[in-house]
Amino acid sequence: MATQTLIYIFVGLSFALYIGIAIASRAGSTSEFYVAGGGVNPVVNGMATAADWMSAASFISMAGIIAFSGYDGSVYLMGWTGGYVMLALLLAPYLRKFGQFTVPDFIGTRYYSKAARVVAVICLIFISFTYIAGQMRGVGIVFSRFLDVPITLGVIIGMGIVFIYAVLGGMKGITYTQVAQYCVLIFAYMVPAFFISFLITGNPVPQLGLGSTVNDGSGLYVLQKLDLVLQDMGFAAYTDGSKSMIDVFCIAAALMIGTAGLPHVIVRFFTVPKASDARKSAGWALVFIALLYTTAPAVGAFARLNFIDSVQDTDYAEAPAWFKNWESNDLIAWRDKNGDGKMQLGKGDPFQGAPQFTTSTGRSGERVVENAAANDNPNEVYVDRDIMVLANPEIANLPGWVIALVAAGGLAAALSTAAGLLLVISSSISHDLLKSTFRPQITEKGELLAARLAATAAIVVAGYLGIYPPGWVAQVVAFAFGLAAASLFPAIFMGIFSKRMNREGAIAGMVTGLTFTFLYIGWFKLWSPESNVAANWLFGISPEGIGVIGMLLNFAVAIAVARFTSAPPKEIGWLVDKIRVPRG
Repeated sequence: MATQTLIYIFVGLSFALYIGIAIASRAGSTSEFYVAGGGVNPVVNGMATAADWMSAASFISMAGIIAFSGYDGSVYLMGWTGGYVMLALLLAPYLRKFGQFTVPDFIGTRYYSKAARVVAVICLIFISFTYIAGQMRGVGIVFSRFLDVPITLGVIIGMGIVFIYAVLGGMKGITYTQVAQYCVLIFAYMVPAFFISFLITGNPVPQLGLGSTVNDGSGLYVLQKLDLVLQDMGFAAYTDGSKSMIDVFCIAAALMIGTAGLPHVIVRFFTVPKASDARKSAGWALVFIALLYTTAPAVGAFARLNFIDSVQDTDYAEAPAWFKNWESNDLIAWRDKNGDGKMQLGKGDPFQGAPQFTTSTGRSGERVVENAAANDNPNEVYVDRDIMVLANPEIANLPGWVIALVAAGGLAAALSTAAGLLLVISSSISHDLLKSTFRPQITEKGELLAARLAATAAIVVAGYLGIYPPGWVAQVVAFAFGLAAASLFPAIFMGIFSKRMNREGAIAGMVTGLTFTFLYIGWFKLWSPESNVAANWLFGISPEGIGVIGMLLNFAVAIAVARFTSAPPKEIGWLVDKIRVPRG
């Protein structure tokens, strides 16, 4: 059966499964829409949390960044994995003990202030829309290649699918849909990893294959060969890092702390029956997450080796089919700088930014790019980092059903997280802004309608951000983590562990952290991208890591303001004690 037919079958069946689950488990009350009725089994919730957590950034982009950044890409693994452990230990059980629907609910009640609740909602919307831009971009990339449609149309199709099961099912529908999506995405990630590890090293376990010798008779280990190949091409060794120690530390810390402040992950711990189940589901989620996260370094290294072997010094006229497939989707481009008709990889950018294709073709039949400014570096090939995991099975000449499986897995990863984020946005608007702040008299039916309308509006905005994203998928997601670290995490942490923190301190801290971090990221990524170099960064910290400074400012401002303003009421101290008591 043709590969394209298999892709349609696999993607179609997975979508039918998700939509069927959403319709069968349609939410009938606000409790079911927000927290699935609070009765989800810890193992099931752990699997759903893993799917919610492992977004397009984890499935599509993380191994791609590791493939091209080598050692520097490990900050994403360290930050995201360590952050999940921090979330499970420091926040999850206490927030479940508190027993409300949302993060702004906790902040509004703990800081006895509608203003604090509104500020938390604003922070949450900033974080969620930044995060969701990466997911919709991932959806567009998968659709554009595997369903042969433009990225823009791919994003729109993804919006329609998410609309059906997020708006209809709410958290109840999303939870059981995410269990199915986890099964699809982990199977889709591991199967090609097993194949490729066996082809390159003879060891089918990718985690072990990464430390094995390459079965080409050279006797070299995988990373040794990659180091030598890249150094021969003018790159730094794969196992050498180029980032400064302060930047590596701050990016890892921002991702770690941001994880513990991500609202769409935190809300999953409100769906289990009791606080002890929150710890159990966090443990199960870590097991499910580790399957993919321990495989990603191997996938990245194998992808880089296969990519170089497939492209370097190959005549464009004889380029493999996968290269032309991705070129037709604007995600790979070649520029023949020396006129020899061969594709050469090297250090530097062949174009000014991402390629902007014209309608004409060059001497060898390649698509001509209009922003091909003259430069002296030897690199002739542009490749979008977000395609490496998706293209990996094609580059390795794996069977068509594996390629189809990866397409379904990539969509599962992006759509599961997008749905969780949309639910967080809609519940914040309907429950925290309307029900708890501006229209307390609203009926449950009216609140449910408002939640669905808010989710619909959020999908439209998310689609726009997916069509015009401010960076690669994993980069965009890293910015969301920075915003979460700088705004929500300190307020949640001090709300649990400090009886003295009051509403004035929490509000001032959240506003300061969010404003500083957003302006820093916005300046270097949106308004003045040409100045985004290490020499211009504050303390040498990149926009991906600046959330740590935002967090420190948040803590400092909150503690200073709280010290010079009145202490919280006595009942707030009792509430903090109640949250922290293990039982009862």
